[in-house]
Amino acid sequence: MNPFHDHQLNLTRRQLFGRTALGLGTATMAQLLGSDLLAQTATSTEGLHHPAKAKRVIYLFMSGGPSQHDMWDYKPKLKELFGKDLPEEVRDGQRITGMTSRQKTLPLCPSKYEFKKYDNNDQGVWVSELLPHTAKVAKELCVVHTTFTEAINHDPAITYIQTGSQIPGRPSLGSWLSYGLGRMNDDLPGYVVMHARTNFGEQSLFSRLWGPGFLPSEHQGVLLRSQGDAVLYLNNPKGVTRTDRRAQLDTLAALADAQHDRFGDPEILARIKQHEMAYRMQTSVPELMDLSAETEATFALYGEEARQPGTFAACCLNARRLAERGVRNIQIFHRGWDAHNNLPKEHESQCKDIDQACAALITDLKERGMLEDTLVVWGGEFGRTAYCQGGLTEQNYGRDHHPRCFTTWMAGGGVKPGITYGRTDDYGYNIVHPDGSPMFPQPQNDKWTPGTMHIHDLNATILHLLGIDHRKLTYRYQGRDFRLTDIHGHVVKDLLA
Repeated sequence: MNPFHDHQLNLTRRQLFGRTALGLGTATMAQLLGSDLLAQTATSTEGLHHPAKAKRVIYLFMSGGPSQHDMWDYKPKLKELFGKDLPEEVRDGQRITGMTSRQKTLPLCPSKYEFKKYDNNDQGVWVSELLPHTAKVAKELCVVHTTFTEAINHDPAITYIQTGSQIPGRPSLGSWLSYGLGRMNDDLPGYVVMHARTNFGEQSLFSRLWGPGFLPSEHQGVLLRSQGDAVLYLNNPKGVTRTDRRAQLDTLAALADAQHDRFGDPEILARIKQHEMAYRMQTSVPELMDLSAETEATFALYGEEARQPGTFAACCLNARRLAERGVRNIQIFHRGWDAHNNLPKEHESQCKDIDQACAALITDLKERGMLEDTLVVWGGEFGRTAYCQGGLTEQNYGRDHHPRCFTTWMAGGGVKPGITYGRTDDYGYNIVHPDGSPMFPQPQNDKWTPGTMHIHDLNATILHLLGIDHRKLTYRYQGRDFRLTDIHGHVVKDLLA
């Protein structure tokens, strides 16, 4: 242990107040003046590295790896190559999963779905017939075909894109944003997570994906449940009144304060903040989850499923309500995209779950004047292969994991609308130069290549749009300054409006 660090941790209360009177006085005055001042401070450019384009982010995470071949990345040449083996020079010795390694061949498989180009120009967006509603808002989308990662299996890949490391234990993107930007609403968490129901929920989702890692625990995501209490233990036990709860918290805070005086552990203060937030959420969360004030026009926009708690549509509607109430970081997880066999049946169900709601969320935000400062992000942990897994017919096929290039999209919040970015080869297997010249080797995440977006670049760009320089948002832990993008990441400025 560093003795100087130990000394700082063990400062007495008198010493702490004496040395930080100005800072504490400012913080206390802000608290007395109320949440409006806090929100202004949190959203002003003074506390940011540069002017922000977005105030909040809504991240729609498709867990399992949606197939870019069947939804976004149109590859007509594959129809001519149906059933033929993927050329060795295209694979170029790249890693494949243990599931595919058992196959003797890698038969190419075109999508069975029709594609249409929207906004008929060089920057137009191709969208599959699986997404008819999303196609109607294509002019708002910034579609990136060249997202890539090194992880090829689900858990490390999801952990990687959510936390910047394949090894569990790092803070999540939402926790970094909470730490860097603070809250705009004192009565709701700064980071809220929802899980949407699905018919194909193969993979588990672990709380570390929205956890704070080594950041103070107040920055963890709060999971809103669709059944029972929206947040566990939100309601008081039978026989305990709100006055009783207030007295309990006051007593607990006094004990915690004494403990902090003795040991100086900042996590003690974080716990006090969490207890106070939970107390305020007893009023704010029930109001948030009550959709009775929403109009019939809103339910027509999102679809009837929005009336059913836990559906993706209901989660998207709640995301808009959270955004209205000043929640900065909102994430919806939708599982079930791991289609190794029978992809058409599974993806048709999955797309039916999300299509109308994604389009409705963008439309709703735009109509309310919120899209311009709300960044919406859609994508999974990786994509799927051009070659088939399982039985191969024109109507039924499966696809394996493919990290080398896959599709994500963003909308609002300072990104260019109605464009596609990056190109893949005729097989949808490798990234190629923007001019279509022969493919280059896999880009390295420590040196940005035009036309590509490593997942570190994606996170760096999200932070940039929210006014944060990803290189400067750091936290010292175990003697080292950590950041979300580790020592990598580049802002993809070609995407910025």
